[in-house]
Amino acid sequence: MDFWPPECYTDYHIQYAMLNGVGNMSRPASPSPPREVRDVYGRRYRVGESARELLGYSRGWVPWAAGLAMLAASVGQYGYAVLLPALAQTHGWTPAQGFWVLAIWAASQAATVYPVTRLRSRFGVPPSATMLAGAVLCATGLVTLGGSSNVVVVVVNHAILGGIGAGLIYGTGVGVVARWYPEHPARTYFVSGAFAYGSIPFVVLAGQLTGQGSVGSFLVVAGVAVLVLVGAAAVVLKDPPVHWWPAHIDPKLWAVDKSVNPGLRHNRPAVRHYSPAEVLRCPVSGLLYAAVLCAAAVALFNIAYVGMFTITSGWSAGFAATAVGVLAGASGVTRAAAGWAGDRFGRGRTVWAALMAGGAAQLLLLVAGEFRLSVLLLAACGLAGASAGSCYALLPGLVEDHFGDRAGLPNFGLFYGAKAVGALLGVGLAAPLLVPNGYPAGFGIAALLSVSGALFVGMLRRPGFPRLLLPDGNRRPATAGL
Repeated sequence: MDFWPPECYTDYHIQYAMLNGVGNMSRPASPSPPREVRDVYGRRYRVGESARELLGYSRGWVPWAAGLAMLAASVGQYGYAVLLPALAQTHGWTPAQGFWVLAIWAASQAATVYPVTRLRSRFGVPPSATMLAGAVLCATGLVTLGGSSNVVVVVVNHAILGGIGAGLIYGTGVGVVARWYPEHPARTYFVSGAFAYGSIPFVVLAGQLTGQGSVGSFLVVAGVAVLVLVGAAAVVLKDPPVHWWPAHIDPKLWAVDKSVNPGLRHNRPAVRHYSPAEVLRCPVSGLLYAAVLCAAAVALFNIAYVGMFTITSGWSAGFAATAVGVLAGASGVTRAAAGWAGDRFGRGRTVWAALMAGGAAQLLLLVAGEFRLSVLLLAACGLAGASAGSCYALLPGLVEDHFGDRAGLPNFGLFYGAKAVGALLGVGLAAPLLVPNGYPAGFGIAALLSVSGALFVGMLRRPGFPRLLLPDGNRRPATAGL
């Protein structure tokens, strides 16, 4: 079948398809047994079964349950940033030791997402199994973090095993929601955002309780909360059949009609689905990986150092917790807006703008700390968090636009793994840089990385699309751009 991009489908093509039985939206949803449908790109859909028939309850429970689990798992990232001063004082750690614990935790969490999505897609591992395993690992790590001052023990039990547990929860939660809402990516944004704004209660409690010398008790309670919340989510989460699609939307029409699928207006679908091995052979995958690495390094640098920077600039620990809370909250709540902007202006352009704004936020943070401008500091934290949240929200869509993706998002997990390298650069290796050179060097490099990520995004081109000559005969190739 010849390939035509979505904008080549005129109203005539769509009306012709509807008259021939493709995309007749007036027909009621087909009852079971299910049937398999293919769209113009060759993508497969399983249509006919309702979510209530498969689950026994509405699929609306799925994103809430997954978001609850993500909320619990996030305490090891944003919550740790607030706990770090108290942990260093209680355990007698140097700042570098404390930052490396966070770096290794974030690297372990990110490196786990691809394996768990790949294994679940290939072997059908149920979400309850990976969720419960992740809950046990996270809870054990938090208890160890509060009770042991031995850095090696904390690194093994909390940073490595606890980070793996958080990755199991993250990869499972995002993958399950993506399978149940293939036509509604905003649900995926909501769940990934819970990993950020869901941590706000933990951040607030940490700022209130750890100053009273109760950091160990707080982390034990946090570990129990992780077990309870993630365990409850594991009861609700189940996988739909492979390629499941909701019967109330015709998948063939969804693939070509911009009024049914607004995301087609400024985002071209991938030519076909690329396997992970094929993705790695595409040169453009290196650009996307580098862009994610830059975005992750900046985001994690802010998570790790904004709280400490606020305290060293003369503010209280309570205000530092507020700054981290604003950073986390903005990262979460802006993801839905980023999804709307991605449909309205294009996902590539939106990520480009977010990364440029993130670079400006680093400089604003430095100015606010230098002149002790509290309002500017909180605004800069909000801008930095919004930049990070927008990038993480639109990453699955960018991957799908360039390489396609199947249920469970294994290709997304491949690029999400760039966060592991970003964690080591933005958190671990930043610590020795800040000691001799101070925060101006750190925020300056973070700004440069954010702008570099934007430049990498600007160079992305979808593999398989032909390069056409401009109408005026100019020999410079014209591409689809972002």
